[in-house]
Amino acid sequence: MGIIFRTLVELYPTYACKEHNEVFKLLQKHCGYSAEKIPQLEDVSRFLKSKTGWQLRPAAGLVTARDFLASLAFRVFQCTQYIRHSSSPMHSPEPDCAHELLGHVPMLANSAFADFSQDIGLASLGASDEEIEKFATLYWFTVEFGLCNQDGKVKAYGAGLLSAFGELEHALSDVPEHRVFDPEKTALQPYQDENYQPIYFVSQSFDAARVKFRDYVASLKRPFEVRYEPYTQSIQVLDNVDEIKNLIDKVRADLDHVTSAVKKLANSFSSERNYN
Repeated sequence: MGIIFRTLVELYPTYACKEHNEVFKLLQKHCGYSAEKIPQLEDVSRFLKSKTGWQLRPAAGLVTARDFLASLAFRVFQCTQYIRHSSSPMHSPEPDCAHELLGHVPMLANSAFADFSQDIGLASLGASDEEIEKFATLYWFTVEFGLCNQDGKVKAYGAGLLSAFGELEHALSDVPEHRVFDPEKTALQPYQDENYQPIYFVSQSFDAARVKFRDYVASLKRPFEVRYEPYTQSIQVLDNVDEIKNLIDKVRADLDHVTSAVKKLANSFSSERNYN
């Protein structure tokens, strides 16, 4: 993993989004990220949970798209444990621990990106096989191979790019085509996992991508809505009046707290101005 780590660390300042770079420094400090060793999943998972409530779960091998997406709804990321062969450090057609630890973990420690990833998982619950295929494609072109605009430049936020220095440089060169992220069109775009992608989709920001994705999901014909309950780490199905009323009461209580905080902050600023 040494050559992968050292090469990517040199490329990150130029090619990676700022959210990835900010968290990566913390992972080096708190989780032992280095070219000399592979961090323990338990330590990394503990760090991740402290940041955004996500957890890593070791996986024995590849899982179905439906099962993988469903785990995202619970803020659980299924993590492989093998490392790519040393003869091919530039790119791995299948996810390995370098892909998970260098690509996914830093991004899942960012709250905006973590919420976007969970939204994809929540949308997959109860979806048809056809919709699952579309959600998997959207995941591929965002969480795995997504690009975004930052400070007038295109940067990488997809884990498949941030963990493979060969494709990272390719994605941000003049060779591939860059298209604006549009969930309805992106969901139908064919992709392959044997070579570098010929097409990448660019979002203005994680929040912008999340809004577009939510609008796309709202247009689908699912007869119910779901939400994640963080206290019990369970999924709540909003399919009856009582459930919705209870949720409204919770939202109102939270809004009361926010309103009170804003008033106190405004009073504090007012007092400071009067004092000066």
